[in-house]
Amino acid sequence: MKDFAALYQALDASTSSLAKKAALQAYLKQADPADAAWVVYFLGGGKPRQLVPTKVLRALAREAAGLPEWLFDESYEAVGDLAETIALLLPEPTDVHALGLAQWMEQHLLPLRGLAPDALASTLRAQWAMLAVQERLVYFKLITGSFRVGVSRLQVTQALAAVSAVDAKRIAQRLMGYTHLGARPTAPDYLRLVAPAEEAAQPGRETSGYPFPFFLAHPLSLPVQAFEAALGTPSQWVVEWKWDGIRAQLVHRAGGVWLWSRGEELVTDRYPELEALGHALPEGTVLDGEIAVWEHAAAQGLQTGGRVRPFADLQKRIGRKTLGPKLLRELPVVLIAYDLLEEGGQDLRSLPQHERRARLDALLARTPHPALVASPQLHGPSWDDLALQREQARALGVEGLMLKARNAHYGVGRTKDVGVWWKWKIDPLSVDAVLVYAQRGHGRRASLYSDYTFAVWSAPPGADERVLVPFAKAYSGLTDAEMARVDAVVRKTTVESFGPVRSVRPTLVFELGFEGIARSSRHKSGIAVRFPRMLRWREDKPVDEADSLQTLSALLPGAGA
Repeated sequence: MKDFAALYQALDASTSSLAKKAALQAYLKQADPADAAWVVYFLGGGKPRQLVPTKVLRALAREAAGLPEWLFDESYEAVGDLAETIALLLPEPTDVHALGLAQWMEQHLLPLRGLAPDALASTLRAQWAMLAVQERLVYFKLITGSFRVGVSRLQVTQALAAVSAVDAKRIAQRLMGYTHLGARPTAPDYLRLVAPAEEAAQPGRETSGYPFPFFLAHPLSLPVQAFEAALGTPSQWVVEWKWDGIRAQLVHRAGGVWLWSRGEELVTDRYPELEALGHALPEGTVLDGEIAVWEHAAAQGLQTGGRVRPFADLQKRIGRKTLGPKLLRELPVVLIAYDLLEEGGQDLRSLPQHERRARLDALLARTPHPALVASPQLHGPSWDDLALQREQARALGVEGLMLKARNAHYGVGRTKDVGVWWKWKIDPLSVDAVLVYAQRGHGRRASLYSDYTFAVWSAPPGADERVLVPFAKAYSGLTDAEMARVDAVVRKTTVESFGPVRSVRPTLVFELGFEGIARSSRHKSGIAVRFPRMLRWREDKPVDEADSLQTLSALLPGAGA
C-alpha cells in the first residue's frame, strides 16, 4: 500500500507525460505481481465501486477527529476533496502494517461492502489506525469510488510494453477486458499481460469473449477547400455517418455471446435483443458498430428502412437493472454495424477497410436480423457534395461524417500507422449562458474553482419577470490563465456556500457548446444537453443579454418543424 500511495503521489503531482511514464515503469519493475495487477486495473480504466457510504465516512471521521459538523464542513470546503479532507483530519496512526495493495483490496477493502453498521465502524477505525496520511488519501479514494489520477490507458500500455519488452499493440490486445466492472485482477492476470510469448500471455482467443482494441478516429477540422490537397479525392475513402450512440463490439465465439462497450464494460445483459442477434451470427464473428435506439417504421432518411432516435432515448435504457416488455417494445435497440473484425474465427484487421466492409455487407445479406443495421455508405463526386450531405446530419440525428481510408487496416487506438479514420463532425450547438455556481476541481485544479454550473434566463428580454434557471455543468474549454481569472472572480462575488459549492453573483457570460439536446423531467430547466463545454468567455456580453430557455427550446429536435 505504501508503494501504491507513493506512486499515486508521483503521478498526481506531475503534468509531464515523461515523468508519469518513468514513475509507472519504476513501480512496475519492482512491484509484486499481485499488487501490479491491481495498479494496472485502476490506472488502466477500472472503476472501483463505492464500498462505504460517504455519509457514514463523514460521521465517523468527525467523531474520530473530535470536530463539530460545521468545522468539518468548513475544512471540506477549504480542501475541496472529501478523501483528502478525511485523510488530513484523522488522528495520527497508532499501528503499523506491511501489507501490499492486493492484500488491502482483497482482505480489507472489498469485504467492507455489506458489513453491518457496528462492524463497519469498528473495522474502519482499525484500518485507519494502520495508515499514514499519504496512504489514507488513496485508501479513501478507493472506498468512496472517487479514485482518479491523470494517467491515460495509453501511458499504462506504454509502461507495460517498456518493462516487458513486448510490442505495445500486443499489450493493448491483452488488456482488452482486463478492467471490466467486477473484475478482481490477480498475479497470474498481470503475468499474462507482460509474458514474452503470445501463447503464454493469453488463452486461446478463439474461445474467449474478449473484444479487440478499438480503432479510434482523429478529429478533422480543415476547411472543405483544403480537403483534396490533404486527403485526395472522395473515391479514396469509405464515407459513413458518425453515429450518436454507444460504440460496441459484438463477439460470438465458442457458443457464447459478449457485448462490450468502448469503455470495456460488458453490457450483454442490458441489451437482450443484441445478445439474441449475436447467437444468430455465425461462430467466430466479431462486429464493430454503434448501439442505438432505432425506429424501423420512420421516414427513410438513412436508406436503411428506418432511422436512429435521439441519444436521450438510449439513455433511458442505460443503467436500467430491470428491462420490462414495455421498455423493450418502446425503445428497441439495434447494432449499426460498420466493420467486420473477425469472420469464421479469422482475424480480419489486417485487411483493407474496403475489403472488410464488402465482407460485412455480404455477411449482413446472408444473416438478416431486425437488430442488425448496416451503416449506410455515402457517395459524392467531390468534397463539396459530401459537405452538402453532411448538412443533413443534425436533422437525421447523427453527428457528422466518418472518413475511413479505403486501404486502412483496423488499428489499435488513435493511430495513423496502418491508415486513418477521420471524424468530420458538425459544429456544436451553442448558447450564451451565465455562471451561477462554482466548485473546486480535482488533481492539480483542487485549489481552483474550475467546475461551473451555468444558467439561462427563464424568459426573453423585455419580459416582466425573469430569473436565471440552471441547465448545465461544464469544466473544460478554458486555458489555465482564464481559469485563474475566473477563480478570482468567483471568490470576489460569492453570495453563499453549500459545502464545496459556491453560489456567485451573476457577472460572467460564456458561450457553451454541446453535442445534443433533449427534454428532461429530471432537470429544473426541463432540458438536458450532452457534453457541454465552454467555447469562449463572452467578456463582451452583459449578463442581461444571455440566452433564455426559449433559445434552448428552439434547438430541440423537431422544434423548427
